[in-house]
Order: sequence, then structure tokens, then C-alpha cells
Amino acid sequence: MAFHYADRIGWHQGEDFMHNALHVPHMDNPTSPFLTPYAARFLPIAPLLALGTLDDAGRPWTTLLGGEAGFVRPLGQSNIGIRTLVVPEFDPVIKVLLGNGNGNGSVPLTNKNRLVAGLAIDLATRSRIKLAGKMVAGALDHEGDDITDSSKACETQMVVKVEQSLGNCPKYLNKKQIIPTMPEPALVSDTLPLPPEAVDLLAKADLFFMSTVHGTLSMGNNYRGGPPGFVRILENDNSATTLVYPEYSGNRLYQSLGNLKTDPKAGIVFPDLDSGDVLYLTGTTETLIGEEAAALLPRSNLAVKVRIVGARFIRRGLTFRAKPGEPSPYNPPVRFLATERAAPDAQSANMQVVYAKLIKKELLTSSIGRFRFSVSDPEAAGRWKPGQHVALAFEDELSAGYSHMRDDDPSSLNDDLVRTFTVSSSMHGNLPDDEFEITIRNVGKVTNFLFRQNVRAGLEIPLKGIAGTFSIHQPKGEVVPFVAGGIGITPLLAHLHQLVFGRIRLFWAIRAKDIGMAIDTFERFPRLGKSTMLYISGGGDAAVRGQEHETMPRLKEHGVQTFARRMLPSDIQGQDGLSATWYVCAGTEMRRAVVSWLSDKEVVYEDFNY
Repeated sequence: MAFHYADRIGWHQGEDFMHNALHVPHMDNPTSPFLTPYAARFLPIAPLLALGTLDDAGRPWTTLLGGEAGFVRPLGQSNIGIRTLVVPEFDPVIKVLLGNGNGNGSVPLTNKNRLVAGLAIDLATRSRIKLAGKMVAGALDHEGDDITDSSKACETQMVVKVEQSLGNCPKYLNKKQIIPTMPEPALVSDTLPLPPEAVDLLAKADLFFMSTVHGTLSMGNNYRGGPPGFVRILENDNSATTLVYPEYSGNRLYQSLGNLKTDPKAGIVFPDLDSGDVLYLTGTTETLIGEEAAALLPRSNLAVKVRIVGARFIRRGLTFRAKPGEPSPYNPPVRFLATERAAPDAQSANMQVVYAKLIKKELLTSSIGRFRFSVSDPEAAGRWKPGQHVALAFEDELSAGYSHMRDDDPSSLNDDLVRTFTVSSSMHGNLPDDEFEITIRNVGKVTNFLFRQNVRAGLEIPLKGIAGTFSIHQPKGEVVPFVAGGIGITPLLAHLHQLVFGRIRLFWAIRAKDIGMAIDTFERFPRLGKSTMLYISGGGDAAVRGQEHETMPRLKEHGVQTFARRMLPSDIQGQDGLSATWYVCAGTEMRRAVVSWLSDKEVVYEDFNY
């Protein structure tokens, strides 16, 4: 399926408000107005699907379905099919969409075109896809003779027309291995205040799923995660039940918060993946920015307060459990309410901090550099794998304190100053095991800080963690194609020690002013040249043309095929003798284009918009 750029989705007024309030530079909305090929491939391997809809009063609710991969599948024409166990009596979303299913064991859909939103997610790999659309069809099928007992689990089949899809970043996702389990549902409470068991669930929760709505046009569904207890209870008594959670810095799209600006209602589900208990909530939100957020939740630039108006706590209502895995390296310590702890103690330091010390800096071009770090405790940090990225925390060096709203530095708002960089050094190269390199472009506050560093100053940065699942596989006898845009070459460089150079086909697009990075790459890896087609654009400036004139012979010495133009579809389509799996690492626009050119291929890529 090709991408249709004419049908792109713009920002609505709520999203525009959040972008302006938080000083986000203009960018295109990356949401696609259909089920993308990547989303279609991901759905069958996702073991969970959060699904949201609106009840008859216009209030959103969210549920969490699944338990094993394969229960959601693409059906063609941007339709998806869902087939899984549910508990219709206690699940507020299923009850709205399909009713109880009493009587004949199945329910014809009476809610065609009702808004729905979903989030397909694999917690084991930290992968997720956002979906939004409308119901097409659905039914319930009770097993056994007693079809009148809707409090028991039964199978549902639903068809949803996907009208929007978007791959999402893995930040704050705590890894978990999902295990299917037969539910034994029992209603504990459907009134407020929340019962003690629900309060206990919130105290240990490290994730929830939230549905939001934008008028009558569309819904959204997304995940929020953090350390256990990151959601705080502001009040829970006969007068009111109110929750508060921090909005950590992410991809800065602010789609959920944009929806909440136009319609503050939200539907939330908290799953207990140990016991199978589940807490369904619906409420009205208030988004707090800057000083308002900090006053309620110290150390926060952005927070959301949710006044709960409806709740349902079900014991053992989930159709799955989970084995805990690696927590997200991005998780900050729990931020306590101002009424819980004094601000200085609200965010205790990690007693086992691992540091990355800057030991070498090489400028490859005016805006691209390679930085080498040594790790203070390699055992505690863990060994990285090719294609992974490191998370470095620059808060101690660059934080402006807790003023939150700074006209002199508005970009610091909602910025935790944690950045991820793909490791560009080879594991078994010339570096010791306690060293790694990153190759980066000077594009913002943190990278500019690194470019200005003097290595002799001994800069040490906390290393938050190592993560990522992007990996290049070279099957025996196959030629692996890799498409790179600019510094998107970095994950390939980290893999080169384990690849056969003669069975790599590199399609690399760079700007003429970055040609120095290409020269450096082929001088360090001369055998890569004969496998490379290099597309050089933007060479209009006289100085750049002079640089090209000097460097072209050096590139040709390494066997590089050069083209003084942009990469075209014909450059990669119809290539013979290449593996059916293509690898892509490029910016959003180029990646979209390449994926559309390779619609008949399997394309593996990773978004690095963390």
C-alpha cells in the first residue's frame, strides 16, 4: 500500500494550543489516514490491544484485550479483525459496543460507525501502534449452554475500520511478558470512593491506558507509564476522587493533551498484571502547565489532574497476566504530591549512578561529530548490542532549575534533558569493552552542549540505560539492503563487525555539506565502498561545490558509486538479487517515502523520536 501525502492529517485546535503553550517548533502531523503497512505487520504480533469508546452519555471508557499474539489481524482496506475473550457484563467498552449478549449467544451490532480508538502494544519489545476509527461489525459468542450469564467470559469478534494510525515511541514502557489466562471475574465495586483494593492497585501501578476524544470526529488512545506509584491519589472520599500524574517529555506531539484541551473527558484502565484485577475509570481532566504543575506535583513541568466520576473495580477480570521484565531506563523517581512530601525530598537520587565520561571528540563536518565515552561501571550499565541506543541524562549540566516558565529558554519546559543516541561503534572493534561512540548532528540544546565541550574538562554524564531492538540480520547467501538518510548510517556501522561486506547493499542519501562524514566512513570501513550507492544533494553553494570536487576522487577510490541528486524510487525499486527484507534508518519524511516505494517488501525500521 502506498502512502498518499495529499490525505495528510493536520493538527486540530487543541493540539495547536499545546504546541504553542509548550513552545514546540512547527512540525507535520506524522499520523497516517489509514492503516500503514508497518501497523498491519505489527498487529498480528501484538499480544495486547487497549480499546476505547464513548458510552451513551458521551463519556470515554477504555479496556485492555488480548493475552497472546494473533488475536488482532488486518483484513484489508484498512479494516482489522479482533477475536478474543471478554467479560461483557463487567467490561464497560464491550458492554457499550456489543451489549451483554443475553438470549441467543450472539449480538448483531447496533453501533455501526461508533468512534473507537486503540493501542496495539507488545510490552516485551516496547513496541506500540496507535489506531483510531469506527466500528463496522461485531458479535458475542457464549460458550456452553448458559448464554444468559454475561458475567462469564465469552468470545467476541469485531471489525474496525482504521482511519488513523501512528507508530509511537517506546519511552517509559516497562518490559513485561504477557501470559494468557482464563478470567474469573467478580465485581468488587462500581461506586465511589475507590475501595481499598483499588487504592492498592494504584499504589503499585506502573502503567495505564487512556482514551480521549476530539468532538465527534475522532478518538485517541495512548499509554502512560513510569515507576510504580507514579500516579498519585490527591483525594478519595465521599466528596471527590481525584488522581494526578506527571506528563513526562516524549515526542512532543501532544495528541492526547490536545484532545483533552478540546474535551477534558478521559477514560482510563489500570490493569494489575500480577493478579488479573482491573480498574476502569472515567473522569474529567485538568491539564496543568508550568508553575501550576509544579505547585501540585513538585519537579513537574506538566501534569494532569483527573476527577473521577465513574469507576468499576473487577477482581481477576483480565484474560492475561505478565512476568515483569526490564523497567524503562527513562523512568524518573516517583514525584510525590506537594501535600505528601516536602519538595526537596520529592525526588530522591539513584544511589547507584553509572556515568559516561567524554574522552574523545572528532568533528566530521561543521555540524556532525563523533563522541567517545568511557563507562564508570560496565557491569552495572550492561553490554550494549548493535542497533541499540544509550540514554544520557543532562539535567545536572543544563537544567534551569524549577522555574518551569522561562522566556529566555522556553524549550526547557517539559524537558527532562534525557536524550537517546544510537551507538555507532562496533562491539568488537578497536575500543575497550567499557567504551562506546555516538555519531550525532548538532541540532539542539543537548547536542550543542556536547559540541562545545573540551575533552580535557572531563565531562561525566549519568548513563540512564541501554535499550532498543533494531537489529540487522544477514541470512546465509543473501544480500541485505540498507537505506540510510544522513546520520541514519549509525546503526549499520555498529553492525559491520558481524556482516559480510560483499553481501551488503547500502543506499545512502546525504547533503553535500555532510560529505565529510561519508569520507570518514569509507576511510574507516574501506570495504563498504564497493557496496554503496551514495546520493548527494544540496550542492549549490560554491564552497560545497569545491568540497565535492576535492572529495569525489577519494570516494571513487573506495569504489563508491556517487549520484549528484536526491534518491529516487527507481533507485531502490526492482533491485535484483537482494533480500526481501529491507532496513531503513532515516528522518520521518524520507522514511515515509522509502516505505511507500517498498510497499511489496518487508521493511524494518525504528523511529528514534524518543
